[in-house]
Parts: sequence; C-alpha cells; structure tokens
Amino acid sequence: MTLLISDDNRVRTLTLNRPEALNAFSEALYDATTEALLAAAEDPEVSVVLLTGAGRAFSAGNDLVEMQKLVTDPEYTPGKYGFRGLIEALTAFPKPLILAVNGLGLGIGATILGYADLAFMSSTARFKCPFTSLGVPPEAASSYLMPRLIGRQNAAWLLLSSEWVDADEALRMGLVFKVCEPAVLMSEARSHAELLASRPLNSLMAVKQTMMEAIRPAIAAASERENALFAELLGQAANVDALASFNAGRS
Repeated sequence: MTLLISDDNRVRTLTLNRPEALNAFSEALYDATTEALLAAAEDPEVSVVLLTGAGRAFSAGNDLVEMQKLVTDPEYTPGKYGFRGLIEALTAFPKPLILAVNGLGLGIGATILGYADLAFMSSTARFKCPFTSLGVPPEAASSYLMPRLIGRQNAAWLLLSSEWVDADEALRMGLVFKVCEPAVLMSEARSHAELLASRPLNSLMAVKQTMMEAIRPAIAAASERENALFAELLGQAANVDALASFNAGRS
C-alpha cells in the first residue's frame, strides 16, 4: 500500500509508504492521500490528521519518472485526483493538519508545509524546492503561501535557489514549529496532536475556518497562475534536459 492509515485517540495518522522511492508522489500516492484527507474531513471520529513518511524520507516530491512520461508519452493516463486534487483537498481541509517531517522533503514534500497547522522536523531532515533546477515554476500555491509563512526574502531564497535548507535554518525561517531528535519526533508530534484532539471538534474546525477562509481564494488564484506557467514550461529545453539527466542518473 502506498499510504498507511491508523487511528488513535481521535488522531488519524497518514504515512506515505513508498520508502523505495523516498515516498515520491506517484499518481497512485496522490490519489490515496487525497482520498484519505477527504475521508478524514468527513469522519466525526477524527479531530486531527498527522502526516509523516516511512523510511528515511518524508517525500522526495513528484515522481520524476512519471513526470517524464507526462512529457514524452501521449498515452500516459494521470490519476483520478493527481497533484491538483491533493492541493484542493489540503486547501479545503477543515481540521488541524500536523506534519512530522522524518527525513528529506523535496518539492511537494516541502511546499506542503504551507498547509500545515503545525510542522515538526527531525534534526537530520532537510528541505529543497528544486523548481529552478528542473526548469519549472513553483507549485502548490507556494508562491503565495511561503512569503506569508516565512517572509519574502526567505521564500525567495527557498523558491529561487534550489538549495537545501537544513533543520536549523528551517526553524530560523519559521518553516517548522519545532525541531526534534529523530527518536522523539513522532512522540512529540503525536503529543501535540492528541492535545488538540482533546478539544471540542466544532471549536477546532471554527478556528481552522477563521484562519483559512479569507485566504482560500488567494491560494486558488496562486495555484492557477503556477499551473498555467507549469504547462508553459513543461517540455521546454531546460525541463527536458533536467528530467533526462535525473532519469539517466537512476539507470
């Protein structure tokens, strides 16, 4: 299974489970995660969702093997929800969302932080937004959410440089709420999740609604701009060369 789901004390834990691919988001994983968020949103027995990854990575972002197929294979069939469906589900998610970043996070494995209510990070983890190295624009409304989260200059460096950001820098920027030693990451994230889950669900949802309602149209507009530029830049020379180089390195 590409996604593991477990419930305890009104906390639903979703574990990205493609450790052999560093939990890169295939179409199947996009669909499974989207469906899990939609189900958790409707389940009255779930108050908080905790998202983490199996193995040594949180998520290596988009599966670039599948991305190359999108460029080169006219018969390639995307999933039911795909990337855009996940972003819509994250934007609309009405309950607290907590991330436990257990390892490296690239692309959507980093930009998903814009949708987290709390993010905990292993001291050995690190982030990268590799968009300029792949010849594509930012994604997941990160062009809007990251400046709001960490300030314009931190966001500009993160989105423009394609450089790694370690745990200390992520904490300084405000990308994450807390950095933990690997052995206590999940217990720390879970203790915060269970504390929130002990509060009345209708109150939790009211807080989330008041925090998110005003910015949801701006998130949708940013996503539209990014998706239009992605369609324009996907398959151009810089992007084709980057994907070919990546996949050649895997063979």
